[in-house]
Amino acid sequence: MSMESESGTLLRSTRVFDSHLHIWASPEEAATKFPYCPGQKPTLPGDVNLLFQCMEEAGVDGALIVQPIFHMFDHSLVTSVLKKYPTKFVGCCLANPAGDGRGINQFEHLVLQDGYRAVRFNPTLWPSGEKMTNEIGKALFSKAGELKVPVGFLCMKGLDPYISEIEQLCTEFPSTVVLIDHLGFCKPPTNDEEGRLFSQLLNLSRFPQVYVKFSALFRVSRLQSPFLDLCPLLSQVVSSFGANRVMWGSDFPYAVVECGYKEEKEAVQQIANEISLSSSDIEWIMGRTVTQLFQVQLTS
Repeated sequence: MSMESESGTLLRSTRVFDSHLHIWASPEEAATKFPYCPGQKPTLPGDVNLLFQCMEEAGVDGALIVQPIFHMFDHSLVTSVLKKYPTKFVGCCLANPAGDGRGINQFEHLVLQDGYRAVRFNPTLWPSGEKMTNEIGKALFSKAGELKVPVGFLCMKGLDPYISEIEQLCTEFPSTVVLIDHLGFCKPPTNDEEGRLFSQLLNLSRFPQVYVKFSALFRVSRLQSPFLDLCPLLSQVVSSFGANRVMWGSDFPYAVVECGYKEEKEAVQQIANEISLSSSDIEWIMGRTVTQLFQVQLTS
């Protein structure tokens, strides 16, 4: 693992930790042990062996694995990997917002029995017409705070449809830590409306429990790697939240085909250099934030 300081020298004081990636079964594994959810079939490889190859090449030491939609609420594959490599990975399970409330017990089991350390809220999985602030959503969010498990928000449609729900949950349950995936899908603003949307993200910094993932850069940039149009966004996010509430994530395996895993990681370094972030800020973003948040002690 290496990162450049302001002077260009190499640092080895901080491990690099990928705060956002997915794995799923190979076709062979899906046929025998870990079936895909009906109607869900990946179109690109995302098995753990490929992940290890990419991490080794890029000099990444550990990662937060987010339960993929292809296995929906069947966490058996990710659980098996977490148990096999407990010093390498942390798990983020997927919240089941079913109206009968069974998802609350599932969530508690995944945390207390299987060791998951975060949970993802995907608002599109809520029953039609329901919000994340409904009874089930509040119960899950409150339980996350009780269990000291951060909640990650996937806002594929952008922050705008969900910002009021996120703010309400943060206000009512201030002990629950929040992770905003992929910059809230805010792209570099090109007009006043897009500027307003980005301001919504920055305004979340008023909640001390909110962290931002500077992740899936290929999804939010309007350019090819190294995504230098994201320079002003990272600068403003760090100014608003502080680097100790910002974390890099690749969105493997999508990053592999979109720009390259190693290239995605290196793009963060180039962006950081462009805006003259300190070596300390870079260390926080590239691993210290997430490893401190989850109290991770990585081994080589």
